[in-house]
Amino acid sequence: MAVPLTVEFSGGLETLFNNTRSIKLSLARPDGSDKPLTVADLVVHLCEKVMTDKRSELFVIDGFHVRPGILVLINDADWELEGEEDYVIQPGDQILFTSTLHGG
Repeated sequence: MAVPLTVEFSGGLETLFNNTRSIKLSLARPDGSDKPLTVADLVVHLCEKVMTDKRSELFVIDGFHVRPGILVLINDADWELEGEEDYVIQPGDQILFTSTLHGG
């Protein structure tokens, strides 16, 4: 079953995604199972199917873990309060990835 959601990028992360600040997705499991979709599944999908820049290390580390310095908000709440990568995505969720790292 596909789950509709909105994903937003800011703080420079949008450059990794073809300068797109907001996308609407309908996310489904590639294997067709009914297992709930998590933020970890979303991150894998973003890296494999949506990211246009090959520098994935600016977004994830150690495979598909969101790198430190990237703030993730789920429906305007810090993802640490929601279970981080284990949060089960609900229809209509809004997930924001924003970089808090700035060069200088």
